Amino acid sequence: MDIERPLPGHASRYDELLAPSTSKGDEASFTRDTATYTNLDTRFRASKRTYDRQYAQLYFSRLMLLKDVMHKRVEQLWRGVPVCSILEVQEGKEVAVIGTLYKNMKLKPSILDEYTKDRGLKAALGAANFCADDDSVVMEDDGARMVLSVATPGTMAAAAAAAPGWAPGDGPLAVQELVTGLVMAVRGVHEPGGDFFVSAVAFAGLAPNPCPLPHPLPLPSSAASADAAAALAASRPGDTYLALVSGLGLGGGRADLLATQLAADWLTGNLGSAAEQQLAAQVVRLVVAGGGIGQLEGLAGAAATAPGANPYNRSAQVVALQPVRDLDLLLAELAAALPVDVMPGPEDPANVALPQQPMHRCLFPGAASHGSLVRATNPHEFECGGVRVLGSSGQVVDDMAKYCGLRDRLDLMQRTLACRHLAPTAPDTLTCYPFTDDDPFILPATPHVYFAGNQPEFATRLVVLQPGCSSSGAAGSSTAAAAPAAAGSSSSSGGGGGGEPVVVRLVAVPCFARTGTLVLLNLRTLACHPVRFDGSLGLGV
Repeated sequence: MDIERPLPGHASRYDELLAPSTSKGDEASFTRDTATYTNLDTRFRASKRTYDRQYAQLYFSRLMLLKDVMHKRVEQLWRGVPVCSILEVQEGKEVAVIGTLYKNMKLKPSILDEYTKDRGLKAALGAANFCADDDSVVMEDDGARMVLSVATPGTMAAAAAAAPGWAPGDGPLAVQELVTGLVMAVRGVHEPGGDFFVSAVAFAGLAPNPCPLPHPLPLPSSAASADAAAALAASRPGDTYLALVSGLGLGGGRADLLATQLAADWLTGNLGSAAEQQLAAQVVRLVVAGGGIGQLEGLAGAAATAPGANPYNRSAQVVALQPVRDLDLLLAELAAALPVDVMPGPEDPANVALPQQPMHRCLFPGAASHGSLVRATNPHEFECGGVRVLGSSGQVVDDMAKYCGLRDRLDLMQRTLACRHLAPTAPDTLTCYPFTDDDPFILPATPHVYFAGNQPEFATRLVVLQPGCSSSGAAGSSTAAAAPAAAGSSSSSGGGGGGEPVVVRLVAVPCFARTGTLVLLNLRTLACHPVRFDGSLGLGV
């Protein structure tokens, strides 16, 4: 009988394979860091919902809730300029008016376009942006509405702007940078028999931070901005991190299952060198910012895609629900190793109208058994390690990008903070619940971290508003798409009281299925950097 034996000269190799492992004692073991956590989604959760109300009440509530803030803002910027309603505006007199903006857009999609005979207009509706040069804006308050026009040379508004001591506020009227639903103030003159010519506009401004950061930041200054940026980028052994990911797209054509599993293995400490495992152990929480499912239509109609298919066929239903099972298995693996917050997104099995409610527990029978899994709302607000974090799955920013001339996603995010409203385009072009007495999207405070998921690429910006500074709140900060710590400073409209600067880190979280990128945020310095996972095996696919 032939017995398999090692060939001469290979005995040591066989002995190594057959011998018990002796390397475990030499391996370094790491303990997962922890941080305090408080869920603040109460204002986004719905106890009882009725859809028999009109959306006009939501606009009225938004205006009334922000009116006092706007009054203080106007008094701060334009001292001596009277504030009046639209019905009280007199011809030839410079005044300030507070109201809600409506943007007339010829290319904006409408259900009536299904019956239009203008084929050229119908073809243009497929564009990614619906702005046109002839767009106009109208302001309305609780009594009337008026057409706004840019103050041109020769108008009384332009003459008033040339007077000594005139304050520009947050900039001129830039129609292309505005969207429907913004509550703002305009300064100008109503010309005889014409429109209201605007010489300056003002937004509500950044609200104060809810609380000081647990660790003071080395804020950048003109004298030592490079040193401050380096200090923000530097990490310490005791630092903790918050991981942000979105757009896993399980079940979709763009899903990269290998990259997804690599990211899960790294987060759970099963991948990487000792240094990489040490970094993974410092991740105290993971936030999945929507996009877990690649195609919602597959869940509802995959069983009936073939002609004559039976939608109640069990085997077809099993195939259709496989992405949900895959997401449950992935979340169960992650939740067994670290706390996980999972938010619904535009393609996830949840209600479409904002604020989206948490996905049902029955969708995650495996992951829901772990107490570390938090089924969050969209938008989602929480406090982790003393840092206030607020974010959405990206619908708000994506919708604003369609109806606004601003192209930078960070500029759009900063504009929402400057206007103190998370979803200004809702309910005009973004569906939301018809609230009556309240608007949960109004920002009473500026978070320390504001993120948006499912974005085209990673980008970040640190916005720092020193007391007494003001600007348009849309641009002026530095952006680093892949820098370890993008620590540019900027001045934005509004300001915090008490002499404390307002600090907020903006983070555009990229779609993981497209970029394979996960974002790590340092909770001590608010510096963030991307971590990329490549599942192409170097084949360039």
